Amino acid sequence: MFSRYRKNAEASAQPVRPSAVGPARHVSSDPLRAELAPRPAKQVAKPVAATPEAASKDEQRKLRMNKVKSDLHRRLLDNLNLSALDNASESELRSEINSIVAEALVEMDVVLNSEDRATLNRDLFFEVMGLGPLEPLLQDDSVNDILVNGPKKVFVERAGKLELTDVTFRDERHLLRIIDKIVSAVGRRVDESNPYVDARLADGSRFNAMVQPVAVDGALVSIRKFKKEKLSINDLVNFGAFSPEMALYLEAAVSTRLNVIVSGGTGSGKTTTLNALSSFIGHSERVLTIEDTAELQLQGEHVGRMESRPANMEGKGAVTQRDCLRNALRMRPDRIIVGETRGEEVIDMLQAMNTGHDGSMTTIHANSARDGISRLENMVAMAGIEMPLKAVRSQIGSAVNLIVQVSRMQDGSRRMMSITEITGMEGEIITMQEIFRFERTGIEPNGKILGHFTGTGLRSHYADRFKRWGFDLPSSIYDQVKA
Repeated sequence: MFSRYRKNAEASAQPVRPSAVGPARHVSSDPLRAELAPRPAKQVAKPVAATPEAASKDEQRKLRMNKVKSDLHRRLLDNLNLSALDNASESELRSEINSIVAEALVEMDVVLNSEDRATLNRDLFFEVMGLGPLEPLLQDDSVNDILVNGPKKVFVERAGKLELTDVTFRDERHLLRIIDKIVSAVGRRVDESNPYVDARLADGSRFNAMVQPVAVDGALVSIRKFKKEKLSINDLVNFGAFSPEMALYLEAAVSTRLNVIVSGGTGSGKTTTLNALSSFIGHSERVLTIEDTAELQLQGEHVGRMESRPANMEGKGAVTQRDCLRNALRMRPDRIIVGETRGEEVIDMLQAMNTGHDGSMTTIHANSARDGISRLENMVAMAGIEMPLKAVRSQIGSAVNLIVQVSRMQDGSRRMMSITEITGMEGEIITMQEIFRFERTGIEPNGKILGHFTGTGLRSHYADRFKRWGFDLPSSIYDQVKA
């Protein structure tokens, strides 16, 4: 039925069928087959505690299964016409793979029970059409991050906590083949001359890999999974990321076109917060996004997305975030959103915020609002711009209106730790005032962080601006909340 997906249908039909083997086929001295064959019911013993010998047998059985899988994978690549698979449905392809595997197992004289055979067919399908051992983790919605430390250690993050999985690769070559499959799909490469790469999976997940000689103990892979659902402000409030009062204030801030920086550490939820804030942007506004790896899910209609590009093998053709940002200024944007500001593009970003592109947003890595300002100063200095410190701070103070600080807590939860306004300059110092913050009160025996969100009692510096734009926020939202 599915012979059109094979390279040579006649050659593929030659293996001996089970019916031609006869009853004697079930008796063999092959240790692999004997190990994998189903046991008669009468030989099943009562459960006993695991022993080193049993653990050793399980390990040997796993190695033998991997050997069978490796041999079958080579047979699939030899038999399947990969160019004809583009038009094949998933059910047709699975049936074809199952058919080839069944024939190959007969040739190899290997007997598997139904559970092992189903697992083998699934794994081989992932090897041919997916990302091998990583595919089940990518399909698991509870997994946020996948972290590979060499072929034998694969970690995942669930609910903010890291845990070791039982997923492994056969060897380093197997892992490198999966990495090459990912990066070649987006026109990039990774090898000894270019030992690290950033890429994006087909579903939008962010992918980073480093290989030897930079990665000492085997290739390192990190995958930040792409969230299929777009989290709204209400979703984040319900999750306890921030309070309804803070959401009301942020709606006014974004709608009245304040320039916002979302600050935080790695994995703290900066991009998620930025995506949620974008829901307050009017549908009539033209928004341009600039990222190293496109992962923003802006909740608007008029959105133009740009992505930087690394240099090619000859060291040419690189397109930086700064190049994209300069070009974006010529494309009549109402707002510009930079996924993460980390280098010389900070100069163009600050100038855009100061020259008619109010309401622009970006994220930076920093541990507090004050550290965020210092980081902006450092990035300006690293860009090689010869400017007095006072002039740099004046540029920052007039460009940035709001810093939203987010953090991932010890229990894995992500919270908005503070909302801080930049109010101007006093001498050579940028003046700031905190409007909202998260006050930590303790920790439960199970490790859960206790605390509450509260206003600081300070009225917003932009309250009059909010009122002119039709957002007359009640003064009570700024009140301090007692624990």
